[in-house]
Amino acid sequence: MVHQYKNNGYNIVLDVNSGAVHVVDDVTYEVIPLFESGTKEEIIEQLKEAYPQEEIAESYDEVKELAAKGELFAKDEYQDYMEQFRDRPTVVKALCLHIAHDCNLACRYCFAEEGEYHGRRALMPFEVGKAALDFLIANSGNRRNLEVDFFGGEPLMNFEVVKALVSYGREQEKVHHKNFRFTLTTNGVLLDDEVMEFANREMANVVLSIDGRKEVHDKMRPFRKGAGSYDMIVPKFQKLADSRNQERYYVRGTFTHHNLDFSQDVLHLADLGFKQISVEPVVAQPEDDYALREEDLPQLFEEYDRLAVEMIRRYKEGRDFNFFHFMIDLEGGPCVAKRLSGCGSGTEYLAVTPWGDFYPCHQFVGSEDFLMGNVTEGIVNKTLQGEFKGCNVYAKEKCSNCFARFYCSGGCAANAYHFQGNITDTYDIGCQLQKKRIECAIMIKAALAEEN
Repeated sequence: MVHQYKNNGYNIVLDVNSGAVHVVDDVTYEVIPLFESGTKEEIIEQLKEAYPQEEIAESYDEVKELAAKGELFAKDEYQDYMEQFRDRPTVVKALCLHIAHDCNLACRYCFAEEGEYHGRRALMPFEVGKAALDFLIANSGNRRNLEVDFFGGEPLMNFEVVKALVSYGREQEKVHHKNFRFTLTTNGVLLDDEVMEFANREMANVVLSIDGRKEVHDKMRPFRKGAGSYDMIVPKFQKLADSRNQERYYVRGTFTHHNLDFSQDVLHLADLGFKQISVEPVVAQPEDDYALREEDLPQLFEEYDRLAVEMIRRYKEGRDFNFFHFMIDLEGGPCVAKRLSGCGSGTEYLAVTPWGDFYPCHQFVGSEDFLMGNVTEGIVNKTLQGEFKGCNVYAKEKCSNCFARFYCSGGCAANAYHFQGNITDTYDIGCQLQKKRIECAIMIKAALAEEN
């Protein structure tokens, strides 16, 4: 499978199965889609009015050589591998600890219902968190590096338990020869010097929630009485980012139907001095006034293009920053299994409620159909675990002819379920945006390669 597109003056050709990316001239761009169905003579005849015949012939020979080397029109060799991968023993490598089902903000788009997750407010006791870490160690097999994200609601509302669990985890590292990679997601309201010092010592990554421009952020992320939170959190986030040398953190925002010009929010965050930025599309039901709609897509595509071009300009000026959705590794990247199976929700990755229930991920918490077990009994619903184990790009019909499948790994299972009722379906608006982001990311690589 070959995917071709034009972006910012570049003719880009992606060979999907090999991962090879080619930046080509106009004549080669025209030859490639004709190559598999036409002879050299037929293609010359078809294109001779637009290009010199010798150029067409030369391009044909180059395409033929790339095809022979497996860098164009490569065959898909991974489907049989994925069948074997599905039968592998289940090893848990990551937990999302819902340390607090409570929050001090009232974000309008929050899927967690201000931290309650369709249930009750609660803080995770130390004993539950300890049992969760014990479960992770016991079910991690030979895997040495384990990941634990302190999540909410707002995790800093239960900061003492966070500190106690990190301390316990560090003790267990020595006993079981494991290595914990702890992360923290926070809205910043309770961020202070003590938390910063602790995070810089213990947290491999910190996610800082901010949506961008003040008017955008305060509209969607207010306190419960309506006041905005932007002015309170920005200085704290700037201080934390600088204290981490602008590494090992993200400022993470959400854009909605109310700020379709979201590239301005990304650039606003960059202008505030942040170097690690993620601003992501809201996932919401059509009846929500802030939900993204099909008719929004053309403008959103233009915003991604505009952002990509500006990022190249700033790179040349020495003012570069990372945008999470444009970060792509064309030379290495995740292993094949990861590319095909995605985040590992329901198998390698689990969410844990304050009372110790397991769900496939944080976006399923509160939906009893997806209750998998608990920290005391372990995974009880093996059938559900098996369904998630079989969730990969080859289980999704819509992915079969999609050029993006080895980059998005089939997309988010939770989004697919919430919009289509099936984890092996896809969230269509999300797919369209993902494909656009991949195209922009590859174009940026081409532009920077040319620059360097």
